[in-house]
Amino acid sequence: QVQLVESGGGSVQAGGSLRLSCAASGYTTQYTCMVWFRQSPGKEREWVAQIHPRGGGRYYADSVRGRFTLSQDISKGTLDLQMNSLKPEDTAMYYCAASRKFCSVPLKIADVGFWGQGTQVSVSS
Repeated sequence: QVQLVESGGGSVQAGGSLRLSCAASGYTTQYTCMVWFRQSPGKEREWVAQIHPRGGGRYYADSVRGRFTLSQDISKGTLDLQMNSLKPEDTAMYYCAASRKFCSVPLKIADVGFWGQGTQVSVSS
């Protein structure tokens, strides 16, 4: 059963913006934690940002704080990641993830219960 589906990736020039969306199967509040990770070729998967859907707390990696913003629509079951002032180093496959049990900050990859298939973001200089 598909739980999370990402959309919104693409190619932009440095300084541009993209908005990623993660559609959950049901309300976002069914999860304790929803997270965006990213992975570049040859690198480990990296935590980007997370939200506690029931409480609304939002947390960001230092590398994206001030440029990326999380927002959720509980009734639509969506978690969006607005990405502004994009840099070439933001180029990666972006994955939506969720857990019903855990929500440490940052959420450990081993604690993720559900993954999306990923959406590619490419930023050219």
